[in-house]
Amino acid sequence: MADKFLKKIIAQNKDDLRVISALCSESIIKQSEIKFLKENKIFLISLERKNKENKNSKEKINSILKFEFIEESKSKNIDQNDKENFLKLLAIEPYKKESNYEIILLFSNNAIINLFCEIIDCTLEDVRK
Repeated sequence: MADKFLKKIIAQNKDDLRVISALCSESIIKQSEIKFLKENKIFLISLERKNKENKNSKEKINSILKFEFIEESKSKNIDQNDKENFLKLLAIEPYKKESNYEIILLFSNNAIINLFCEIIDCTLEDVRK
């Protein structure tokens, strides 16, 4: 298992994003590992997800979820001052509003992050510890 391949999945439409959502559901995220680089229009999340590609595996995979071309980010029910808080990602839902998209990151305990963008450009990339 030491020579296994790291995955990189790119989403550029709603269907692609649903695949990433399925792979990332039940992921654990430390709140301090969520970054919005407003000047670069990049939203980054470092997460620990279950290996859903191999159903018999109990392995945890460290991954980076990167959203590009993000114009704005809003959160609800997340204490911005609690950097030690852990969130559990439940789903990623994209919605088209006129010519723009709203991507909703749903977490346990009714926590939500809304991302606003013109196009869907998301990458899920596995990383080594």
